[in-house]
Amino acid sequence: MRAAEEIVFLFDCDNTLLDNDRVQFDLETHLEQEFGAENRARYWRIFEELRTELGYADYLGALQRYRLGAENDHRLLQMSAFLVDYPFAERLYARALDAIAHVGKWGSTVILSDGDVVFQPRKIQRSGLWDAVDGRVLIYVHKEEMLEDLQRRYPARHYVMIDDKLRILAAMKSVMKEQLTTIFPRQGHYALDPANVAKYPAANLTVENIGDLVDAVNYQQGKLIFPSN
Repeated sequence: MRAAEEIVFLFDCDNTLLDNDRVQFDLETHLEQEFGAENRARYWRIFEELRTELGYADYLGALQRYRLGAENDHRLLQMSAFLVDYPFAERLYARALDAIAHVGKWGSTVILSDGDVVFQPRKIQRSGLWDAVDGRVLIYVHKEEMLEDLQRRYPARHYVMIDDKLRILAAMKSVMKEQLTTIFPRQGHYALDPANVAKYPAANLTVENIGDLVDAVNYQQGKLIFPSN
């Protein structure tokens, strides 16, 4: 069993470190160019149906289901290549890697993400995030329900969770309480939706961009310090 650390920093991936809204925009644009607006809309209907069923985004699974109505369309082979070979490293938010390196001076950094077991790891690897955290990557269906497994794999006195979804931060805080500090980067459509944000309690720290962590977070004598507050 791993020895407990003083502090572990947990980073969500999509819209926290990586601009997933831009990835979806590029995918929508590609779908319309290759298959037309009607088929683009069909793919996204399937995508949302599958997300409701599974509880996470499954781009390749949606493509497989889309194929059931288009077996003779060989362009689908190129569609899968577009997803698998997408340049995710170009979609990292500014100073995202700097933020990981900054807090990594004080404790382990871990990617804690939801997603499927094929595309999500591929995204994290191709973006450079896998290497940035030295392979410390956890991907669950619902990460907020897997806190015991998280703590068993990475035991620590204290944890910091950085996530663009206040819902996730609130759920984790309700279980881990004072053992968890929550940081909310206001990036992506969830974080910028006032109605969505109003549903949940504020995080311990809110920053406008993930790169702001470099200036907004410090750690001295076993205590987190937010100089900007």
